[in-house]
Amino acid sequence: MSELDALVVGAGAAGCLYAAELARAGKRVPMLEAGPERALSDLVSSQLWARRLKWGGAATEFAGNHRGFSHNLNTGWGTGGAALHHYATWPRMHAELFRHRSSYGTGRDWPIDYPMLAPFYDEVQAVVGIAGDAKAEIWRPPGDAYPLPPLPRTAQGERLAAGFKKLGLPVAPLPVAVLTQDFGDRPACLYDGWCDAGCPTGALANPLVTWWPVAEAHGARIMHDATVLRLLPGADGAVAGVEWARPDGSRAEARAPLVVLGTSAVQTLRLLLASACEAWPQGAGNKHDQVGRNFMLDALALVYGIFDTRTDNHLGVSAGQLTNRVRDARDRRNAPPGSWQWQVAPAIKPNDIFGIAVSRSELFGAALEAFMARAVHGLASMVAMIGQLPDPENRVMLGEGRDRFGVPLAKVVHRADDSVMALWRHCIAEGRAVMAAAGATEHWAGPFNCGHLIGGTLMGDAPRTSVCDSFGRVHGVPGLVLSGSGLFPVSGGISPTFTLLAVALRSVRQLLA
Repeated sequence: MSELDALVVGAGAAGCLYAAELARAGKRVPMLEAGPERALSDLVSSQLWARRLKWGGAATEFAGNHRGFSHNLNTGWGTGGAALHHYATWPRMHAELFRHRSSYGTGRDWPIDYPMLAPFYDEVQAVVGIAGDAKAEIWRPPGDAYPLPPLPRTAQGERLAAGFKKLGLPVAPLPVAVLTQDFGDRPACLYDGWCDAGCPTGALANPLVTWWPVAEAHGARIMHDATVLRLLPGADGAVAGVEWARPDGSRAEARAPLVVLGTSAVQTLRLLLASACEAWPQGAGNKHDQVGRNFMLDALALVYGIFDTRTDNHLGVSAGQLTNRVRDARDRRNAPPGSWQWQVAPAIKPNDIFGIAVSRSELFGAALEAFMARAVHGLASMVAMIGQLPDPENRVMLGEGRDRFGVPLAKVVHRADDSVMALWRHCIAEGRAVMAAAGATEHWAGPFNCGHLIGGTLMGDAPRTSVCDSFGRVHGVPGLVLSGSGLFPVSGGISPTFTLLAVALRSVRQLLA
C-alpha cells in the first residue's frame, strides 16, 4: 500500500465511524480487520451462531483474584466488531461522572465535560435512531429528545416495574439503539430477542447499517483476515504505519501518516506494548508506564425470579425494557458510594449468556429439567452494571505465551476491590427486594461477574498520568490516534457504546479541522 492518508485498525463501531468521516472528507483510508467479512445476510438467530461473532483471535491470559469476565464475550470478530452483537444499551453518561474526582473525591476527572460532548451525542443519535423517553429519565443530562418512542413492555417488564414502584424506585424506558418504528431504510424491530446473535434486519444499530455503508460509499475498503502485528515507527517517534499478517502467515506493511486504532481495549493495549522498539522502548505511547494501567471492568449483579404467571420472557430485546440509574450513593439511602444502572426485563433464551439454564448453573439432570419447566414461562431477570474506579494495579500487560504469528499474548490482571464488592452486594440485595415486591415465588442471584472493557489508555492532559489527550492523540507519538472505551477515565457502570461514538465523532472532526 502507498499514498494513503490514514489507516484504521479494527472495523468495529468507532473504527467504522472514523473511516466514514475520513472517507467522506476525501481521504484514502483502508481498514484492517483481523476477523472475517460479514453481512446482514450472514447473521443467524442461533445461540451457536452467536459465539462465532465473538473474538476469535489470540487467546488472553488472566491473573488476579476477581477475573470474573470473558474477554471473548465482550469483544468482536469480523466486520462490525463487538457492535455487531452488542445489546444496544445507549444511555448518556451522567454529567457528574466527567468530573468524578471533583464531584466525589474519588477516581479521576475527564479532560472534557458533558457540555463539550453533548452536541456529538445529539448528532450520533440522529444518525442511528435511539428509542426512549428522555423526560422519564429523570437522571438524564440535557440533550435532544430521542428520535424514536420507547420500547413496548412485555409481561416481564410490567411485573418488574411494579416491584420497583412498590419500593419507591423510579424506572424509565431503557434507551436503546433499536428501532421501534421504521427509520430511514431500516425496519422496526421484531422483538424476538436475538440481538446477541446479530440483527439480520438492521433494526439494531450496528456498523453494517450505520457508518460502514457511508465509508464504503466514499471509497473506504476493509481488508479482512488481516491481523496487525505491530506499529511501525517513523521519524522523531511518530507512527509510520503497521505490519500485518495474512492467514497463511505471510506479512506485509501498510504505511500512512495517521493510524487510528479501533480495536478492543485489550487488543489495543497488546498492540501498543508489542510495538516496543528503539523509538518506543517500553511500547508505543508508554514512556511513563501508563499503557495498560487503570484497566476497569464494570461489575455485573444478576438477579432472577420466577412468577406464577407468564412473563413472556422470550420477547423483547437483549438489553432489557426498563432502567433505573444511580449516579452516586446520594441518590439511594444506605447505599455504598458508587454508580450503577439497572437493566430490567431482557429477552431470555434457554441457555448461553444470561440464559435460563445458566441462571442455575449448579443444577443438573432431573433437577435442571424440573427448574426449566417452571422457569421457561415464568422467569424474569435484571442486571445491575456497576462502575469500577481506576486502579493502576489493574492492568493489561504482555503475557508469557505467544500467538501463531509470534506476538506475545495479552495478560489481564484484575481484582475487584472492597468498594466494588460492597456495591455488588448492595445491588444483589436491592434486586432481590424488587423481585419479592413484584411477587416472585422464588428469587436468587447469579455469581459475581464482569463486563464492559474500560480504560487502560486513559485520556488526560498530563502525559505522566495518561496515554492520550481528549481527542485520542497519543502523547509523544505523532500520528497515532486511539478510540473506544479504553480512553474512559471512569465509567460509572454506564454502557459505553454511545459515549465512545460521541467521543470518536468529536475527535475525527478535530483531526479533519
